Amino acid sequence: MDNNKKKSRVALLSVASNSSLVALKLAIGILINSVSVISEAIHSAVDLVAAVIAFFAVRKSAKPEDHRHAFGHGKIENISGTIEAVLIFFAAGWIIYEAVEKLKNPQHMEQAGWGIIVMSVSVAANFFVSHMIFKVGTETDSIALKADAWHLRTDVWTSFGVMAGLIMYWGGRFLFPQVNLSWIDPVAAIIVAFLIIKAAFDLTRESVRDLLDARLSKSDEDLIDRYVTEQHPRVLSYHKLRTRKSGSQRFYEFHLVVAPEMSVQESHEIGDRIVAKVKEHYPDAKVVIHVEPCDATCTEECLENCGKIE
Repeated sequence: MDNNKKKSRVALLSVASNSSLVALKLAIGILINSVSVISEAIHSAVDLVAAVIAFFAVRKSAKPEDHRHAFGHGKIENISGTIEAVLIFFAAGWIIYEAVEKLKNPQHMEQAGWGIIVMSVSVAANFFVSHMIFKVGTETDSIALKADAWHLRTDVWTSFGVMAGLIMYWGGRFLFPQVNLSWIDPVAAIIVAFLIIKAAFDLTRESVRDLLDARLSKSDEDLIDRYVTEQHPRVLSYHKLRTRKSGSQRFYEFHLVVAPEMSVQESHEIGDRIVAKVKEHYPDAKVVIHVEPCDATCTEECLENCGKIE
């Protein structure tokens, strides 16, 4: 199965899983009058929207470049991740509002055991689905899938937190019937909201980073240094390295300095070897190499890497 089919299938799995959990959590939350369970239903609803966005994003980003999009459609995944993060912020705000209202007007929950059951189902389902999505997202380097997986992994911990709060409330009603424990449910919801905000912040930072064409990581850029160095002594230096990322696709551009008497054919062959080496790591990488002869004018940027090529 190719990467695009893998990405589409796990994205569709996320849509199906979240749809079921939204319906289940909302029904139980209303039944037992639990704002923390309802907040988890809202969280799963946001996850569902995120999963739908991720599903369409991975399908659209897989389209090859065309005359209007010469660099492909990879940034659709970054836009998807940013939209998902914004949705999480809104959901967290709504949860905090509802929880504060519940603290002002505390109400007892009935049949908290049902909430415990649905939260345990949520923990198990989201852990399994997020593991699958993380695996494919890492294999395909898909920011949209990674964002979706982080949503679900956050849901695992928030569901676990809500479940712990419900267990405390349920147990407290038996052990300390005279104590008012109605505050536990909204407080658990507020904790859930702040965990969601943290996940949204991390996701926003990662998505916007690539939208702004930030340079690749040092390990990614070191590939160029390593494979250019392998071509010594026929390559003298390189400079003006520029890198960026769009979706899962990496872009490299740099100037390759060679001896002035080298033929065009030989310099082209060297460039092809470097490109092939980079593509062993990232098959869809785009590498643009500008070959220039050494004219003995050692500028600062040229000298920076000249000493390394030995």
